[in-house]
Amino acid sequence: MTIRMEEVNDYRVTEQVIKEAFAGLAFSDQKEHELVRKLRHSEAFIPELSLVFEEDGRIAGHILLSKIMIVNDQQSFEALALAPVSVLPSYQKQGIGAQLVRESLQRAKNLGYPAVIVMGHEHYYPKFGFQPASRWDITAPFEVPDELFMALELEDNSLKGIHGVVQYASAFYE
Repeated sequence: MTIRMEEVNDYRVTEQVIKEAFAGLAFSDQKEHELVRKLRHSEAFIPELSLVFEEDGRIAGHILLSKIMIVNDQQSFEALALAPVSVLPSYQKQGIGAQLVRESLQRAKNLGYPAVIVMGHEHYYPKFGFQPASRWDITAPFEVPDELFMALELEDNSLKGIHGVVQYASAFYE
């Protein structure tokens, strides 16, 4: 098994993995694969942070971190959004998603990004160090329960003094 950077010739397979991973989930709009496609063609896309999990030559998982801004009246601050993380149903519950999250966070830190924002399960993401973004007075641009909108500092105190509203890439709204 390998975690590697997604390549252009992986795109079609990766999108199918994403579709299958979210198929039938109540919280999903079934368009996560379209979001990834749009993000790949945006300024928010960071190829080094679009990763696949491959086992025996088969792509079984994918994760994407893309650029966002945290904005207030005085400043704007670049950070990352984690969305989505996808694992084929037959590979779920084996720790692949967790491996993808850990690897993507480490690579983001190595690239010098200071923080990651995620909207996700309140019992899953805290095990990676995510905490409610409200701790830093960082808010979503839409209504979301506090416990589902989280942030992670990739370096100690990298969010110190940072507050504002997250601005996602336009691909999130198209």
